[in-house]
Amino acid sequence: MTTSTHQQHTTASGAILALDLGTTTGWALRAPDGRSQRGLITSGTVSFKPRRFDGGGMRYLRFTNWLTEIDWLSGPIATIWFEEVRRHAGTDAAHVYGGLMATLTAWAELRGVPYEGVPVGTIKKHATGKGNANKQAMIEAARARGFSPADDNEADAIAILLWAIETRGGMA
Repeated sequence: MTTSTHQQHTTASGAILALDLGTTTGWALRAPDGRSQRGLITSGTVSFKPRRFDGGGMRYLRFTNWLTEIDWLSGPIATIWFEEVRRHAGTDAAHVYGGLMATLTAWAELRGVPYEGVPVGTIKKHATGKGNANKQAMIEAARARGFSPADDNEADAIAILLWAIETRGGMA
């Protein structure tokens, strides 16, 4: 898992989690307001690639455990935003995305955490001004805002988080 940190002052309370779901999931988290963490944004990537002897559901169990750990460490998550993908390049990517989304929504429902998907074009347009921006443009847009994303997954998660904060006050 990779992680980076950036200061951003916001008024919403509670942790806001933004996700770019995939085998390599990008994430960005705005910590709850508080004396020591006011507006702190942390981001990174985490891999849910199956390991050699994993059964078919292990990536989803690891994702569940990761969400629980983020919730405990950031505490607690108030809202989750995720990239809503309507078209995938391949069948495997669609299956992984669907499994991660089902896991995410079940996890959130069990805990009463509101969640909402944001269309890809909406995220790209907010970040770059173009609804069809490529991966490099998304990385450059995150860097222009003072972040250092490791890849396009992290850049997308940062863009989702900034969109949620700036257009919705962070709340679903």
